[in-house]
Amino acid sequence: MPDRLRAAIVGATGYTSLELLRWLLRHPQVKVTVLASRKTEQPISEIFPELLGRIDLPIEPFEPKVIAQKADIAFLCVPHATAMQYAPELLSVGLRVIDLSADYRLKDTRLYEKWYKHPHTDAENLAHAVYGLPDLFARQIASAKLIANPGCYTTSAILPLAPLVKAGLIDSQDIIVNAASGISGAGRNPVPQHHFPERNESFEAYAIGTHRHAPEIAEGIKLGSGKEVGITFVPHLVPMDRGILATIYTKPTVLATIDLALQAWRSAYGSSPFVRIRTGAPPSTKYVINTNYIDMAIYQYGNRWVIISALDNMVKGAAGQAIENMNLVAGFPQAMGLN
Repeated sequence: MPDRLRAAIVGATGYTSLELLRWLLRHPQVKVTVLASRKTEQPISEIFPELLGRIDLPIEPFEPKVIAQKADIAFLCVPHATAMQYAPELLSVGLRVIDLSADYRLKDTRLYEKWYKHPHTDAENLAHAVYGLPDLFARQIASAKLIANPGCYTTSAILPLAPLVKAGLIDSQDIIVNAASGISGAGRNPVPQHHFPERNESFEAYAIGTHRHAPEIAEGIKLGSGKEVGITFVPHLVPMDRGILATIYTKPTVLATIDLALQAWRSAYGSSPFVRIRTGAPPSTKYVINTNYIDMAIYQYGNRWVIISALDNMVKGAAGQAIENMNLVAGFPQAMGLN
């Protein structure tokens, strides 16, 4: 990789691509050289007026050979099922790829097809894709050609749980994750249930037993701990723009203590620049919004432990984590451009 990394964003018209641009424009070692989409060829500043005068690149058609002439790495900000069409073409012309969709997160194509209701058409690249959770898999990410950027809910659950499962401190078959997200997690495409009159002053659970992040949470914890887990995951929508607060209920094993849990977290994340372990007041979305931090805390409640985590779904849960992955691939410090 050159000292000045050239980045392409494919699928440049969504919330995630806007968040990527906001951070990449401040990155000291990166230049955004390509914005691509099959939807439009407008200048990006006409779609997102806040970018006027900051970046005025036109949006180009998706042409991998042309992109490869201008960029070293490509971020895929396209829907699932589309990413697996684009990634092979980008890889074939020598680009490193960070995919922010779900197409390369689940290693079992049958599991993907069950939850996403779509055949997986790129098993070859799926086999060598690396799950892009930098706080757990930095070494594997650094040498990867294709990185599967994790989901937002999954990040809020895997990071607190994987070290505890690995250390044998909690019952791995008795984990309940209740997580609430801001509406930006639903994406930019307009649908009636996400209109302001529907979402404002409303707090509700959804996709109970059917949310696609459930198998990713289980698989991510297994990757980080080496153990199978049983997860009950219930997502909720909150009438705020961004942020995720996860409340996780677990049962400690015999002789497990909160001190041992904190020790497991510190051992796992002592060198992680964006994992903050709190020991006082519970984490809050207010203190992580517009940052790449995840805040975590753990509490005793009768014979259970209650874990709280908070992050910004658009940053640590998407674009910021993608930039961490880019930094590792390029040999930059993991936190560069994100502090």
